[in-house]
Amino acid sequence: MRLDKYLKVSRLIKRRPVANEACDAGRITVNGKVAKASLNVKPGDIIEISFGDKQVKVEVLSIEETYNKEAAKELYKML
Repeated sequence: MRLDKYLKVSRLIKRRPVANEACDAGRITVNGKVAKASLNVKPGDIIEISFGDKQVKVEVLSIEETYNKEAAKELYKML
């Protein structure tokens, strides 16, 4: 699954265009490398997101095309 879509489905970022902008600005890294929105993520990948002075680091646990709001937290583990 594309990184921008995963961020939206997992509810880490609310909208896909916002995820695209964050990738273009270099604020998202996957496994320590700056990632583009088109990068395919897989279980086991470590995603780091910079929101201003706040850092969020998660590990991808599973990939699902659609998920409801309550179950979206099962797609990743906070590190």
